[in-house]
Amino acid sequence: MISIVDYGVGNLFSLSSSLRSIGADTIVTNDKQKILDSSAIILPGVGAFSDAQEKLRNSGLFELIKSEAEKGKKLLGICLGMQMLFEKSFEYGEYEGLGLIKGNIMPLEGKIPSELKIPHIGWNSLNFKNGKSDLFKYINEGDFVYFVHSYYGADCEESVIATSEYGIDVTAAVQKDNIYGCQFHPEKSGDVGLNILKSFCEMGDC
Repeated sequence: MISIVDYGVGNLFSLSSSLRSIGADTIVTNDKQKILDSSAIILPGVGAFSDAQEKLRNSGLFELIKSEAEKGKKLLGICLGMQMLFEKSFEYGEYEGLGLIKGNIMPLEGKIPSELKIPHIGWNSLNFKNGKSDLFKYINEGDFVYFVHSYYGADCEESVIATSEYGIDVTAAVQKDNIYGCQFHPEKSGDVGLNILKSFCEMGDC
């Protein structure tokens, strides 16, 4: 069973619907025991990093998720959930993340050409890095996925498994052992996104 972590900042309905559509055994929960009992965890998220971090800590799930991932349980962070995997975010201040992925979350502003809009919204193609990750088992390089973000993962080259070109190579996905992150929204990315979720489910025995 996959636990989708409900800590008040995720697009839970479309994500759970997407997982159920591919036959995954899924529960949306903030119950610690159910998360412990699950075979894999998905950490969603939309909004500001500081708010998400505070809510995750106040729910008592921050250390639980970190501990389960460090023990080897499959973990997938999506959008802000991916950013939460990093060491720090510099979104309106400086905030600590889960520290599961080496690197920092930095603003796109000042890094991309001024004529490009922020947030980075819409469809963009994936360029695989460091070989083809098992997360992309059922998709091809160049496939398009859907983004909505103003901040991105930086200083994380060793963990990057895909980028998308948006004036610069923007980190699109990361992986460190059993820990995965997608800056884009698989649940909003059509068949490509469903196939990414399918790969994660298979790896997590879900």
